[in-house]
Amino acid sequence: MPHPFPQDFENRVKNDLFLGEALLDSLNTAAPISVRLHPLKTKPTLDEVVRVNWCEEAIYLKDRPVFTLDPLFHAGCYYPQEAGSMVLQRILNELELPEDPNLLDLCAAPGGKSTLIASFMENRGLLVSNEIISSRARILKENLTKWGYTNTMVTNNDPTDFERLPHFFDAVLVDAPCSGEGMFRKDPNARNEWSQANVDNCAIRQKQIVSDVWEALKPGGWLIYSTCTFNEQENEQTVQWMIDELDAELMEWNVPAELTLGRNGLGAYCIPGRTEAEGFYIALLRKGEGTVQRTRFSRKKEFRRQKDISVVSEFANLDGIQVINWNEQLIALPENQEENMLHVQAQLRIVKMGTFLGELTRKGIIPNEELALNPFLLKYAERIELDRNQALKYLHGDTFPLSISNGYHIVTYQQEPLGWLKQVGNRFNNLYPKEWRIRMNIGS
Repeated sequence: MPHPFPQDFENRVKNDLFLGEALLDSLNTAAPISVRLHPLKTKPTLDEVVRVNWCEEAIYLKDRPVFTLDPLFHAGCYYPQEAGSMVLQRILNELELPEDPNLLDLCAAPGGKSTLIASFMENRGLLVSNEIISSRARILKENLTKWGYTNTMVTNNDPTDFERLPHFFDAVLVDAPCSGEGMFRKDPNARNEWSQANVDNCAIRQKQIVSDVWEALKPGGWLIYSTCTFNEQENEQTVQWMIDELDAELMEWNVPAELTLGRNGLGAYCIPGRTEAEGFYIALLRKGEGTVQRTRFSRKKEFRRQKDISVVSEFANLDGIQVINWNEQLIALPENQEENMLHVQAQLRIVKMGTFLGELTRKGIIPNEELALNPFLLKYAERIELDRNQALKYLHGDTFPLSISNGYHIVTYQQEPLGWLKQVGNRFNNLYPKEWRIRMNIGS
């Protein structure tokens, strides 16, 4: 028996000619399962049904596998993501952006849209992914690390803090916190948490978030606004507020035929029953032209450029990379983004910046997991291919017999790097991050 809908929600949908009662029936059916593949990593063997029309590298699956028990999932070879939110790919493909743009994903955790943006940017420009809640920011960091691009940063800030970066970003995605009506199909708890009072509060908060970040968007820059809810209050009315109060311009884009144009032509929806997706709303706006404000670039003193990079050059491809030293931690930044990244670092709380190569010690360097998962940087030759059972044990934090030489080795599964180990005598130290380890029973 399906979990009942909140009565106020049910009544509203039945009386809304735009949505209609058919939506309620659709929300009581099984949700489609979709994943997005990493364009540069090993392609997993999954039970594909059909490709997602509006997003490159995305597929629907017949059944939901146990992702935790697939080593390639941990290697960042794919990301389970709701298909509707991947419509972002279609919009990104149509934006007029500079060759090396600065992009901001303001409400980014757990990281699905940020990993999509990272693939779109192809390691060009700068992607700042922000999350205000610290615990969720750590999850965001993990997912972006596994996706493996060098031009990314993770910040842990309130939207108001981005006023310190006036006219800095060419495009900003605000996937706004919302009442979550689009989650009703796959998460019964979302139905329990819904109330009209929450809708009212979300609509107020969404306007505040957009207002807070507006100054950080360059004149002529793009604002992509999205929610996973169906009501006009949080969607079309919020977009109309941006047009009226912020002088934003609603922009046309090539909306996939499967989507439904929003009320009064404001944005577009993925509506269950009409689209193979959960509930999702998205709109594209542009900031008016004006004078770009110049800002003074400041740096924090604890950073210094690492002069001797020989200690890390056997592990990493450093072409076009600037290595900086942060309390004896070596970090790789794209040379053409060093100034931008250090400027952001000087203004915000940083959770991740570039790629953490490793920690300096008296005996050399302890290589870091971020390097292992970055296909642009990793070049280390000492690699150990594991079978599935061994790979799961490694990801679980276990040790097991291996006939290998002493020293550091990259652990791979189907030739895709998972992480590091260090062989010492007749045993190895498992260097896979403790906070990432599989906690479920993986069998013998």
